[in-house]
Amino acid sequence: MPIVVKDLSCTYNVGTPAQSEALRGVSVTVERGELVSIVGHTGSGKSTLAQHLNALLIPQSGSVSIDGVAVTGETKDLRSLRRKVGLVFQYPEQQFFADTIREEIAFAPQNWGVLGQELDDCIDMAVLSTGLDPSLLGVNPFAVSGGQKRRVALASVLSMRPDYLVLDEPIAGLDASGIRELNRLMIKLRDEGLGVVQVTHDLESALGCSDRILVLENGSGTVCDRPEQVAEYLLSNPVTGLVMPPFLRFIAGLRGRNINLPLTSNINEIIDKLEETRGCVF
Repeated sequence: MPIVVKDLSCTYNVGTPAQSEALRGVSVTVERGELVSIVGHTGSGKSTLAQHLNALLIPQSGSVSIDGVAVTGETKDLRSLRRKVGLVFQYPEQQFFADTIREEIAFAPQNWGVLGQELDDCIDMAVLSTGLDPSLLGVNPFAVSGGQKRRVALASVLSMRPDYLVLDEPIAGLDASGIRELNRLMIKLRDEGLGVVQVTHDLESALGCSDRILVLENGSGTVCDRPEQVAEYLLSNPVTGLVMPPFLRFIAGLRGRNINLPLTSNINEIIDKLEETRGCVF
């Protein structure tokens, strides 16, 4: 069964001068074996939605259910729901506290009473899934590179064997190579059967790896569809603060000249289409 968010609204600092509405009637579904990206500019409500997905925040209005269990203040075992949905924060070092990477990865399953060979198996599975170098297990997690910190944070969540994984701004601070590597890793985890949610401001990354994309603007969902349909929508309905990838701006410019190009970042497909177009031969 999936994570189902329906008509979710959230207001911070209710009844004070600082009252602000973070989410307004947002709906989205995340299935296992699916990669969904939640995209929006800063302040659009992305992180607030992410924290609802693993029951760190309880719905004020609307509903969230995880595998058929509604998340409410009356839910008996929120801890078990949080085990189903692992959340990786934007800055990996904010999650670290252990002296070694192995201890960091082992903490979650140990907290659930996993010991001995079963614990070793959980650690090995998390290391293998994330592509983390096993030789680093004895190293302090603060002593490795930014990309490796991302892997350690992921491994520390995957070691408790969640059914869903939520990553809040996972590509922040990574270079182009690191972004491609992380996208491949998210796709790999999806193909292994996890429901993966990427929360990001980077539309290009989302278009390149997602099965579906939810776009948020000022707390509301403007569109939720497959990447091609979302790209088509955004060409006609730009979202304030959301940066359009260069290839989309290029295609939009040529479409403005009545040259109908496919929505793709594959330069060969674009060239082939241009060569078919009257008066445009490379």
